[in-house]
Amino acid sequence: MILARYIANRYLRAFLLLAGVFLAILLLIDMVEQIRRFSDDGISIGGAARLSALSVAGSFYNILPLIALLAGIMLFLGLSRSSEMVAIRASGRSALRCVMAPSVMALLIGIFCVGILNPIVAATEARYSAAVARIESGTAQTVSLGNDSVWLRQGLGESEAQMMIRAARTSPDATTLYGASFIIFEPQTGPATRIEAAQAELTDGEWKLTKVKEWQLTDANPEADARALKSLILPTDLTAERIRDGFGSPQAIPIWELPKYIAGLKRAGFSALRHQVWLQMELALPLMLAAMVLIASVFTMRHMRGRKTGGLVLGAFAAGLGLFFLRSMAQVLGENAGVPPALAGWAPPLVAILFAVGILLSLEDG
Repeated sequence: MILARYIANRYLRAFLLLAGVFLAILLLIDMVEQIRRFSDDGISIGGAARLSALSVAGSFYNILPLIALLAGIMLFLGLSRSSEMVAIRASGRSALRCVMAPSVMALLIGIFCVGILNPIVAATEARYSAAVARIESGTAQTVSLGNDSVWLRQGLGESEAQMMIRAARTSPDATTLYGASFIIFEPQTGPATRIEAAQAELTDGEWKLTKVKEWQLTDANPEADARALKSLILPTDLTAERIRDGFGSPQAIPIWELPKYIAGLKRAGFSALRHQVWLQMELALPLMLAAMVLIASVFTMRHMRGRKTGGLVLGAFAAGLGLFFLRSMAQVLGENAGVPPALAGWAPPLVAILFAVGILLSLEDG
């Protein structure tokens, strides 16, 4: 038990050290990118630093598996170079028992990251997207999802008027709204016009409404002066891509809220496949970190004297990188309905663990 705690603590220290180094590097690189991107908008160094602090969390979170791999290589390489691994194996401890402690520690780190770090990353992603939208266009997010409806906001040409749109549901490609309500807000008078439509189809620069009823809210009796129309055309600067992209990436939604958000997307008529795949991959992240430790152990948990240390380390890194890209490929396949979401999320770490355990058993000599 004492030995297991010692190895686990060594792994934790290696992980935290590498995490700090990578976080600093990513922050510096991102600051340069923010300054380059928003140089025409007169952004200051302080503003770039704030944007980088919001942006870098997502990038750092995405490379956690690679940090877990490098921490495993660092741990086993250190134990081998100091001959501690030789002493541990000479005491009769098997290879699987040696790798159990760092693997469990990686699993616990993964659980912490999913439960605590994931919501933090989601919050920073949402704030970063809103900040970029304000800098680029002076407006924040134009699309949001309610419990049982879709909400959109748009401007009306060059005027200062705004139009709020609510729809009970939409087509998967976001080009048709069903049960749509349009409310036009004038800057001086507030709500000025309300329009109800059974269906609203988005075309090039306009909404085509059918089965329409229109109220002028500035009249004394809007219902008495309401008019029914077969069709109506309203200008818009929205596009189907902008509406779909308005929901943001699944990474911008805390994992605790993701199941409810997926249910809302389905009720609204959108495809929730991308969010379902992300949910499964997040749930499998602790297992992914443990798999990276096992892969590192296959190549570096040996006595290094007389061996080609550089080749073994390179082999461990290449294998871990291969698993990282396999995970990304599974994500793409899942998002394109090539494989079920659960398979896309859980298959890569499970295959890697079985692969690593099989090799460790084949190399076991005591």
